[in-house]
Amino acid sequence: MAEIQMTTYDIVIFGASGFTGKHVVREALKFLSPNSPLKSLALAGRNLSKLSETLKWASKSPPTLPLLVADTSDTSSLRRMASQAKLVLNCVGPFRLHGDPVVDACVEAGCDYLDICGEPEFMERIEAVYHEKAVETGSLVISACAFDSIPAEFGFMFNSRQWVSPAAPNRVQAYLQLESDKRMVGNFATYESAVLGFANADNLIKLRRSGRRRARPSIPGSAPTKGSIIEYQKQLGLWALNLASADATVVRRTLSILTENPTGLHGVNEDPKVADKRIAFWSIVKPAHFGVKIGSKKLLGLLPWIAIGLSLMRLCGSSLGRWFLLTFASVFSLGVFRKKGPTKEELESASFKMWFVGHGFSDANLASQRNATPDTEIITRVTGPDVGYLTTSIILVQCALIILERRGDLPKGGILTPGIVFGPTNLQDRLQENGVSFDMISKTQFYT
Repeated sequence: MAEIQMTTYDIVIFGASGFTGKHVVREALKFLSPNSPLKSLALAGRNLSKLSETLKWASKSPPTLPLLVADTSDTSSLRRMASQAKLVLNCVGPFRLHGDPVVDACVEAGCDYLDICGEPEFMERIEAVYHEKAVETGSLVISACAFDSIPAEFGFMFNSRQWVSPAAPNRVQAYLQLESDKRMVGNFATYESAVLGFANADNLIKLRRSGRRRARPSIPGSAPTKGSIIEYQKQLGLWALNLASADATVVRRTLSILTENPTGLHGVNEDPKVADKRIAFWSIVKPAHFGVKIGSKKLLGLLPWIAIGLSLMRLCGSSLGRWFLLTFASVFSLGVFRKKGPTKEELESASFKMWFVGHGFSDANLASQRNATPDTEIITRVTGPDVGYLTTSIILVQCALIILERRGDLPKGGILTPGIVFGPTNLQDRLQENGVSFDMISKTQFYT
């Protein structure tokens, strides 16, 4: 009997009927065209009727798209989905619960994979388990292709590239400022991931201890001190609190890969001109210590984040505590997270600013002097719309279009970070064209 050949689609959006998945579908439809890298698109999920409703929600004149049944509890359905895709966009979280079988299916099929994950343990675990196999099968697997963590990675690299030699940064501190004219509503899946991640923090520690030691970049000067729990950032006029996100972890992974590969990663079939641009790009990206804080113009604006942190510390240790946290998310987060999700008006009124305050040396050689302190400050900024749904969708789709259009210029395969793969591409320009902006704010040199 002749083998049945299944149709292959440029992109399959898995979890298309979820809160975030719906917005990814809407964003992807803007670029579905015979003249676009995205010529064919399919939606996948557990329920065909919900997928059909998603398509109607996403477009006033929805095209006829293939709808595929796929479920994280059904390995065969995931294998079928992956075998029909050049690229899978995974929108099903929390990823610690649902992500592994999707990655496994994509790696086995040799198709590429992007997700919106912001969970360090998941990202580092799949790297440990699947990297070698992904390189072998030619499956490019990239997590955190969303608000976690591309604004942080590309914002960091944008700031880093402003330090023209012999100047060099020592540290770059990011301050995330969320704004809205309406009530601020976060993505519940993000909150759920935080609860589960906090409850399983020991697993991440064990994973890092058992894995190979990552290369550490050489950064001029001493490592910055921790400082106070709450900071007032005078230049920005923000009260700030340390934010437990994946951003710093992802940036460190990118810098580690770059330390081992100073000119970046070769493309599987890279054009020589593209290779020259890649080498030139990485030659001006300078490593630095990096951290992220949540910021607010008013001190009281930090109260919900303090409440979330205290609740996680007190209740995550028991299954009953986690049940309370997830069942009454709105109560424990003072209304920031709720299961219902934001309204259209709340989404449209929401935006973000992510400030990057870099401190370093006007001449890297100064760092070797005794008691040397940074004498230069560079401030840059990334801005965009709502982080959980709109910015995330813009980023994920632009990453996907680059993979479709420039696959030969990208690494053959492996479990990699967004920065190391997309850094030398035109992703920053694409984001700028689609509502996520990068701006140079100021450069100051201090004389002593």
